[in-house]
This record gives sequence, C-alpha cells and structure tokens, in this order.
Amino acid sequence: MKDFAAIDFETANECPSSVCSVGVVIVRGGEVVDSFYSLIHPEPEYYQWFCMRVHGLCAEDTEDAPVFPLVWEKIEPLIEGLPLVAHNSPFDEGCLRAVFNVYRMDYPEYTFFDTCAASRKHFGRLLPNHQLQTVAAACGYNLLNHHHALADAEACARIALMIL
Repeated sequence: MKDFAAIDFETANECPSSVCSVGVVIVRGGEVVDSFYSLIHPEPEYYQWFCMRVHGLCAEDTEDAPVFPLVWEKIEPLIEGLPLVAHNSPFDEGCLRAVFNVYRMDYPEYTFFDTCAASRKHFGRLLPNHQLQTVAAACGYNLLNHHHALADAEACARIALMIL
C-alpha cells in the first residue's frame, strides 16, 4: 500500500465519541507528504483518570480547543480518496463513527486497514505482543512519544509502509 492516511485518536473518557486529540499522516507514493494534529473539545465533556494517565491530556488542555466538526473540516480534504490505516483500527473507526453520530454528520463509510491485525499475520509469534510500540520497533521505527496522537499516527504509517 503506497497511498493512505494513518489516523489515531485519543479519548477523554470511556465514550468512543470523546475524542480529545487526533493525528493524521498522509502517505502518497510510499512517502509521507503531510501531517495534521489537533486537540479537540471532547463530547461528552469530561476526563477520566485512566485516560488522562494514558495520554496526559486533561480538561484544561482542551477547554478552548475546537469541536470535532471544525477539526474534521480540515482533515477531510487531506484524506479524500484515501483508505485509512490505524493500529487496532476497530477502536479508531469506532471513535470516528461515534463522533460523527454525536454531531449528526453523514458518515462517508471510510475504508480502514488495521496494522495490528497485519502485524499478527506478518510477525506472528516472533514478537512478544503486537502493541504499537513493539511493532514499530520491529519495523525499525523508534516511537518516542507513545499516546500522542500524531506520534502514534506516524508510527502506524511507518508500520503500514513495511507490512501492508
């Protein structure tokens, strides 16, 4: 796969619609050509401790952030016509569908590919697990800022270029 958009969401709480940040990396012709990152004002608007512990974001970080539809207006032209790639894509696709639903936006049935599932097929038992940082390392990419949406999308893009 040479043309795709790698995407990663972080959430504020257990609700899939509570996206609080997004990272997108655009790959064309096998090369990273663009990237996008934004904080997002989550809906519902509260943070749970376990989410904050994972990504380090809190309500103060996103209180003045744009709501999802305003962020998606910037992402949509970047990803037009591209399949989406995510590590554990059911999570990210679920977030995307949920937040589209919350804001009553028409969901365009994006095509998702999952680098976690691809890693299981490609590496099998050669890896101790198929977590993003483990697979990224196996593909020669050093993920330094795990759970920052853009860093995770960059790692996912590198994995996809190697094994998809």
